[in-house]
Amino acid sequence: MEPITLTTERLTLSTFVPQDADEVHDICQDPEIQRWTTVPSPYARQDAHDFLNHVVPAGWRDDTEYSFAVRTRDGGPLLAAAALHHPRSGSWEVGFWTAKEHRGRGYMTEAVLAMARWAFTDLGCTRLEWRAEVGNAGSRATAEKAGFTVEGVLRAALPNNGTLRDTWVGSLLPADLGLPGALPYLPAPRTR
Repeated sequence: MEPITLTTERLTLSTFVPQDADEVHDICQDPEIQRWTTVPSPYARQDAHDFLNHVVPAGWRDDTEYSFAVRTRDGGPLLAAAALHHPRSGSWEVGFWTAKEHRGRGYMTEAVLAMARWAFTDLGCTRLEWRAEVGNAGSRATAEKAGFTVEGVLRAALPNNGTLRDTWVGSLLPADLGLPGALPYLPAPRTR
């Protein structure tokens, strides 16, 4: 797929370009990003170069990962990164990080909802999943504000810095956003 741009009331989500290398490198020096995400740690300039020049274009080309640079609509500095990745059986997974100085303003919730609407309406996504290492309260708060239902804990589901870690998992369905689904959904009967 060719990269696209999504817009919200306050944000523009567009593909990363090689010129974003300095901003990506600087933001990924944040110990919280290195702790809670799977970016390399330590994060070198070469890591930013590889992400922007290889990972991002390959994801769009191969339809395996759609990475977005999140900025304000007026074209300000890089606020965050967000991506849809790991498509399987109609489901996609959302991942994200936010620059330290831009956290707590609702930017990521807004970006996640824009990507979710696009995934459900244009990609035929049947279920959007969110995963984060247990303890990543900021990521969980974003997911819950976006309407995700936290479904439980997956044991040893996230390799991070050479260690398997337990992971929260949650989902967002098209109906959660008032959208029709690509397929009918038959929930399991509730048991007592």
